[in-house]
Amino acid sequence: MRRLNVNHLTRVEGNGAITIEVDGKKVKRVRIEIIEGPRLFETLAIGKLPSENLNLVPRICGICTLSHRYASIRAIEKCLGIAVPKKTFLLRELMHHGEMIESHSLHIFLLTLPDLFGYPGAPALADKYEEYLKEGLELKKFGNRIMEVVSGRVIHGENPVIGGFGKFPTEKELLKLSSQARCLIPLISHTIDLLGDSKIPKYLDQETQYVCVNPPKKRYGFSGDSILISDGQVFDAEDYKKVTNERVVDHSYAKRALYNGKPYTTGAIARINNLGDRLNGMAAEYYHKYWNNRWKKNPIFNNTAQAIEILYCLEKIQELIDQIIALRNHKIIKPKKENGTGTGLVEAPRGILFHSYEIKNGRMEKSDIITPTGQNLDDIERYMRKAAEHLLEKNEKDNEILRQLEIIARAYDPCISCSSHLIRVVRK
Repeated sequence: MRRLNVNHLTRVEGNGAITIEVDGKKVKRVRIEIIEGPRLFETLAIGKLPSENLNLVPRICGICTLSHRYASIRAIEKCLGIAVPKKTFLLRELMHHGEMIESHSLHIFLLTLPDLFGYPGAPALADKYEEYLKEGLELKKFGNRIMEVVSGRVIHGENPVIGGFGKFPTEKELLKLSSQARCLIPLISHTIDLLGDSKIPKYLDQETQYVCVNPPKKRYGFSGDSILISDGQVFDAEDYKKVTNERVVDHSYAKRALYNGKPYTTGAIARINNLGDRLNGMAAEYYHKYWNNRWKKNPIFNNTAQAIEILYCLEKIQELIDQIIALRNHKIIKPKKENGTGTGLVEAPRGILFHSYEIKNGRMEKSDIITPTGQNLDDIERYMRKAAEHLLEKNEKDNEILRQLEIIARAYDPCISCSSHLIRVVRK
């Protein structure tokens, strides 16, 4: 029996490791280990005012900050009986699209392209592929700018609040964002072609399940009040535990999730697989150009799915801004009650995010947060096992086996800091 280890998984958010145990050419065990300390945000929320919780939970992550804030707002407003006007809803969608562009650009151009071109990291791309790096950074900067304009600052913006916004962006600021979005479309278009034409190894192909938010009115999008499964099942947001079925494992600080007793995948690839037929515009054209049934079997296609979503966001932003400008500003909507329960669903860049609360006498009584990476971990291990088995049969060297396993993990764009929510369980 021998062990192969990646002690520090590189080019991901947070600290993780990979261990595989091999007996001859047989893989005995594959583990992706979340080695960051427990975060305990659910416990920290108890006894807080809803407004305090809203400022607490985005600190789970510096990348998915607005996804956590948006999911929290949706849950709290359900608890307190708040229905916000359309302008607030549209502005929240706009800020969320900005985070998608920022996060996807970071992952594709700085974390994934080195794998595609065979380089150890983004700086090594500069000599030969400088154009892609510059385009990626320009897209990322634009995503950051949307977050700054709408949420108040690039990271941990405080402007989106329970019942509305502290300050509405000006028409001038919004029109500039719309113009920039239109100009950036060519930058992502040829990157979609680059990723879409790349060769994805078939030895990874195996069936899995895909879970995402089910946006209303049969639209593509990143928020909603129901959950869509690739088997066609739809669950109400409040029934989320029937989908996630969380459990603990003995080698990780992060919980795991199974739907119908089996692993599943969330993220851009889940959204494209489940909702791709709802796309329109240029995003729809690229979807129909590159999507095929192998996308349902292979996580590496997540990279292309993210690129298509960047294009979708750039097109959608212009539509959102036109609608926002046509609507009047409004005052913050006050709560109608002090007690209630509610679950907020949004799509973080890495997949479906759940914030579920109970508020009692105006204070946080219960909090449950389930992050995308925690849901993806079982499938990540399953695909890494399949890869290791194939590569061992081909007598690949240990370094190459580990390199391929890192590529699989990175394709999921894991947000490890978000996933570590509990004290480690050690079974004897």
